[in-house]
Amino acid sequence: MEAFFTYLLPFAVLSVILSLLFLNRKRNSSGLNLPPGSSGWPMVGENMEFVLQGPQKFVYERMNKYSPEVFQTCLLGEKLAVFCGAPGNKFLFMNDSKLLTSWWPQSMKKALLFPEYADNSVKEVGALQRSFLHEILKPEALKQYIPLMDAMAREHVETEWAPCEEVKVFPLSKKYTFALACKLFMSVEDPDHVKRLADPFTLVTSGMFSVPIDLPGTAYNRAIKGGKMVREELLKIIRARRNELMESKETSDRDLLSRMLLITDEQGQFMNEMEISNNIIGLLVASYETTSTAVTFVLKYLAELPHIYSEVYKEQMEIAKSKGPDELLTWEDIQKMKYSWNVACEALRLSPPAQGAFREAITDFTYA
Repeated sequence: MEAFFTYLLPFAVLSVILSLLFLNRKRNSSGLNLPPGSSGWPMVGENMEFVLQGPQKFVYERMNKYSPEVFQTCLLGEKLAVFCGAPGNKFLFMNDSKLLTSWWPQSMKKALLFPEYADNSVKEVGALQRSFLHEILKPEALKQYIPLMDAMAREHVETEWAPCEEVKVFPLSKKYTFALACKLFMSVEDPDHVKRLADPFTLVTSGMFSVPIDLPGTAYNRAIKGGKMVREELLKIIRARRNELMESKETSDRDLLSRMLLITDEQGQFMNEMEISNNIIGLLVASYETTSTAVTFVLKYLAELPHIYSEVYKEQMEIAKSKGPDELLTWEDIQKMKYSWNVACEALRLSPPAQGAFREAITDFTYA
């Protein structure tokens, strides 16, 4: 009997694999007018190729093989169409909210959001209105952040960079940008408190784009656990702030968290704690990797191009000479950094900090 099952097992496994391959082929040949490409292996998709090759090589290889404009693949357990190049980006941005809407793969939502919201669309999860975000992020509001950002940057460089002969820019940039986000969004500045958020958040960002297999020891499993810890910590912060606002009527210098706690919808309803947490997580994800990556590449190019570094240094020193020893930067000082700004823009052009963004089609359309 044991020998029978020994011989039967390979045939059973083979039959399952063949069935999955047939199902996958049947789905791919459903007659829909889809972009060229491959969905990879059943259940796994092309996740392994994406991880092993890296985003840039993965995309370029398929652009050459299938189409330089758009190709299909399967990543993070989702069938995707990848729009490539400037024309693809232009099409997506011009048709945002017309043909497409914001979207996250289910695996990302599972790692980031409360389970109650895992099945919701990103539009439903993000309860902030565009007008409210515009109010928070408009230039007039951003001006007041400049001195704070300068003060935190000085402290960070003095403590983390100056004592070292050699530094690893990317992890230090992430440490700075996360601390800055915590301060600007929630007024959290205690280093230990920031660390309680940063450590599990790093697990989330490191694992949410991995193969979505929730088994002990996998990066995705660590991302889910990290996301739970981040949400628990955010709830503590939100509840403490709500109590502070109930005890005080002070309205000046409110950060993003306080404004979210006070905003109401058309029916006069306040956002609940989980909605606020989801929005803060979304902002942290959007600002964390991209900002630190941009800082890293700017410094990389400055190190590689000494003549560019010399011009940036000259411009910065001219601004520094016009200020007192402990005087912080202002919005007007930023406006004078024209050459530095051009360098930053060129670094962003050469090495975009974000590999792409997710969108969901809300209607059928033709492209390319």
